[in-house]
Amino acid sequence: MTQKPAPPLTHAELLQLKRWNTPTIYNGWEQLTRRDRTRDGINLEEARDFMPQMGPMVGYAVTLVVELSNPAHPKANPNAWADYYRYVASQPGPKIVVVQDLDKPRVVGSTWGEVTSNTHRALGCVGTITDGAVRDVDEMTNAGFKALARRLAVGHAYACPVRWGVPVEVFGQRIEPGQLIHADKHGFLAIEPGEAPGLLEAARFMDANECNTMISAARSMSGVGTPEMVERIARAAAEFQKAARERFGRPGEW
Repeated sequence: MTQKPAPPLTHAELLQLKRWNTPTIYNGWEQLTRRDRTRDGINLEEARDFMPQMGPMVGYAVTLVVELSNPAHPKANPNAWADYYRYVASQPGPKIVVVQDLDKPRVVGSTWGEVTSNTHRALGCVGTITDGAVRDVDEMTNAGFKALARRLAVGHAYACPVRWGVPVEVFGQRIEPGQLIHADKHGFLAIEPGEAPGLLEAARFMDANECNTMISAARSMSGVGTPEMVERIARAAAEFQKAARERFGRPGEW
């Protein structure tokens, strides 16, 4: 099991991050990161949000590996659930459970349902990202437990923790325990520790930059002819990129 990570952000900052959608946080993140923004941190495969009405979720990754098709796992470790719950309880919150299903792309059942969502909510978890399935969606929503998953399932098959507190791969992305995650109906963004400080301010800046330049110009085109329209858009784009370059040392993009 990995050492307990120290959360780099305050609870107030996490609450403010939750007020923005994941694309907005991405816009701030890409100004701070030196990673490849076409493949690092984001889901590379479609992840479906089964509770979009709950809005974004923000939390630190606790990780789990399952293989629901294999009846040997519950027999091999009858204390697996208790040991896994101790791991979850020991980690700082809020927490998002990131589950790698070894059966994928085949889906035989769901780790998640009414019981597991309520249990994890009591342990300080706000939701899950699983490349397997979920069930009891209404009951999970009632528990206040959000889920991004591959699909729905009827049964739970042989649900049993196999490994936990280890790096996992979900939707084409590697996730480390303790990573800060922002997720909503668009997908997820996994943030490395060094990228978290300044993330909220960067996202706010880029959102304001969009509003003050590109969006403002686009919304003030009534009665303007095409040549002038193109000129205004080009001018606004230049202002947008200049503001981002002055703030972060690189031109912003929208």
